[in-house]
Amino acid sequence: MKKKIIIMGAGMAGFGASHKLNENNIKSMIFEKQNHHGGMASSFTIDGFTFDTGPHISFTKDEQIQQLWAESVKNEYETLDVTVNNYWKGHWIKHPAQVNLHNLPVDMVVKILKEFIDNKAKTHKDIVSFKDWLYASFGETFAEIFPMKYGEKFHTTTADNMSIDWLGPRIYEPKIEEVLYGALTSKTKDVHYVSHFRYPKYGGYVSYLNSFKKESDVRLNHEVVEIDSELKEVKIKDGNKFSYDFLISSLPLPELVSVIKNVPIEIIKASKKLSCSTCVIVNIGVNRSDISKNVWTYFYDKEIIFTRLSFPHMQAISNVPPGCGSVQAEIYFSKKYKPLENDANDFIDKTISDLIKCELLREDDLIMYKEAKILPYANVIFDHDRKENLEIVHNYLKDIGIKYCGRYGEWKYIWTDESFKSGMNAASEVLSEINL
Repeated sequence: MKKKIIIMGAGMAGFGASHKLNENNIKSMIFEKQNHHGGMASSFTIDGFTFDTGPHISFTKDEQIQQLWAESVKNEYETLDVTVNNYWKGHWIKHPAQVNLHNLPVDMVVKILKEFIDNKAKTHKDIVSFKDWLYASFGETFAEIFPMKYGEKFHTTTADNMSIDWLGPRIYEPKIEEVLYGALTSKTKDVHYVSHFRYPKYGGYVSYLNSFKKESDVRLNHEVVEIDSELKEVKIKDGNKFSYDFLISSLPLPELVSVIKNVPIEIIKASKKLSCSTCVIVNIGVNRSDISKNVWTYFYDKEIIFTRLSFPHMQAISNVPPGCGSVQAEIYFSKKYKPLENDANDFIDKTISDLIKCELLREDDLIMYKEAKILPYANVIFDHDRKENLEIVHNYLKDIGIKYCGRYGEWKYIWTDESFKSGMNAASEVLSEINL
């Protein structure tokens, strides 16, 4: 018997689900409310400049995903070494800063080293917050100057308000020898968790979805406004209704819950306690390419408006007109901790001003392209409200038979390859139930 399967969201997770079903000769429909596919992995080209919807690179070690994505772009991709640095009060510091303290103020370095060595001799108990973990791992001085400052800009909340179940490999924990070595010399080993990455030669990051789009039934401009889980029916904005046997959602959980008919009030309350950041992306195109030697840079100073910069022209030369360069700046807000009260365009001039202040741009550079966009859902915030309320929402969705996937379905800090696999896993659950 043919099963009616609807997938909500044409991003990485949605296509991952569709692909898994296609592998098993089962058709599905993907409903996407935007007029384009890609979701958070979308890319846009205007005036010869290509920008992704936030910085994206593929550094997956999963051979299956590597092969699938390579085939999707007909093996036309760049393989690039990762070069990352940091900016703090006029100092350019190789990443990660904890093993590259050379040339920073001597008194500060001595204090960091002493605390780091002392901490290694201690037994640390009751580590329940990100702040606890940072103090135990690096000592107070380094923690407060670097990761706590950056974390507040990125996550929009303080380290004591965050859990530690998101860390994984994201913050490098060095040995004492590495810290000492990096304090004495600038010639240190590269220890970033990403050593190299792939990026499509043409069309931006969304090109990795080329073949999956061809094999899928994607319905653009199909915004789901109501889900009746009892009748197994979804209603889209134009009034049309579609029945389903299985429903897979990659929508952000608060948005998903808001369209479910007769949802209990406690589920709505729990979904509203799930926090995420909103990002203002400022894209700049300039008339030269020698802007930075690094693929991306972290900024710790509070007075610098952006949290992180990336340079799309270094990922693929097709991302810019010949001889040009590009910068993408990220500025973070959140409904719960740091509300966005300005129009996105209000951040363009300040971004350019701070790029000049950091000596990445020059006063006489020709700005060939500039725009600002708001990404309502940027990164999941792992505050102390997350775990309990996420369990409540997920259990409810399981009870009414809705599969969830992707960064905002799982409500986890996962990368694009993990989002694709999350969609595949959701589809595998459907396949298991079909085959019962």
